[in-house]
Amino acid sequence: MILASTTGTIAVISVVFIAIGWVVYGIFNVVAGRKEVGSEIELAANRKEYYDDETLEGSRLERVQLFGVLLLALIVVMLPAYWVFEPSRQAGAEEGWNNRFASWGSQLFAPTAEGGFNCAGCHGGMGGVGGEAPFTVTDKLTGEITAVNWKAPAINTIYYRFDESEVRFILNYGRPFSPMSPWGLVGGGPMNSQQIDNVLEYLKSIQLPRDNCGAGEVEAFSFYGQELCQSGSVPENIASDIAASIDGAIASGEAASVGEAVFNLELGSGAYSCARCHTQGWSYGDPGQTGQGAYGWNLTGGATNSHFNNEADMVAFLKNGSEFGKVYGNQGQGSGRMPGFGAMLTDEQIEAVVEYVRSL
Repeated sequence: MILASTTGTIAVISVVFIAIGWVVYGIFNVVAGRKEVGSEIELAANRKEYYDDETLEGSRLERVQLFGVLLLALIVVMLPAYWVFEPSRQAGAEEGWNNRFASWGSQLFAPTAEGGFNCAGCHGGMGGVGGEAPFTVTDKLTGEITAVNWKAPAINTIYYRFDESEVRFILNYGRPFSPMSPWGLVGGGPMNSQQIDNVLEYLKSIQLPRDNCGAGEVEAFSFYGQELCQSGSVPENIASDIAASIDGAIASGEAASVGEAVFNLELGSGAYSCARCHTQGWSYGDPGQTGQGAYGWNLTGGATNSHFNNEADMVAFLKNGSEFGKVYGNQGQGSGRMPGFGAMLTDEQIEAVVEYVRSL
């Protein structure tokens, strides 16, 4: 990584030359030292005749002056060069640290057999494309325990939906009543804050690169060449998969409208859907009443109409998600738990979801 930048290459070459110089100096010093043994009287600096005035004020003085001029010229060149290259050196150092953090995070994310905490085992491998996690659910009324396969959502788009502080909260405290347990020490899990930081960096490294980024909006998420921006959208192939899944659900009769199809979208193990959080049992294939609430609040019985005076406000909320402490709708205060889908779904798809939900 050091050799990847011009500044790093210059630094490495300089260190090599300095090291070689010290080695050569050491060899000559040792050789010269051996000659002094037994000849201290003849060779002692204070006993031998020094240069005369003509030599001191002539060629020797000129050599010293020339050496001083050369050093001054070197300083004149190097100081501006240092000023020019320092920002890129700092950026390279920051990128290097992020890459190392991501590399360490990949070891934590890896399956148990490889020494990791098995995030990959639930979320669809090291790419986080979505998978399943074994889990048991308990019926609160009867106490019956049932083994299920829980849809673990794709997390290669998690930074599309949440900001870093919200992802950190999820890692630290998990998702109650689901296979996603707390992983941070503050939430009762096994990872310290440094390890959580490492996992956060690794998650950045596996994010799907966004299309349609605005000018100058590329962020510093450049591990393995991936870049993320604020105003972009999912890649064209993912957008096509979403559209095909919606059309398939309508054609098969599973959904009566685009809004219902998006609400229950199974692509990415539910990463693009609303039902995963808002319908009890949807994540393990035993859904209750649609939108009646689970991890997310109940959307039925006109609840959304009472939270938002008009559809435009609700559309904006679905696109941006909730922000911790910030107000939304009618006397709502954000917790950061509600993801934003503006970079994952089209405006038309979000509007269709709002229309569908407000009809529940």
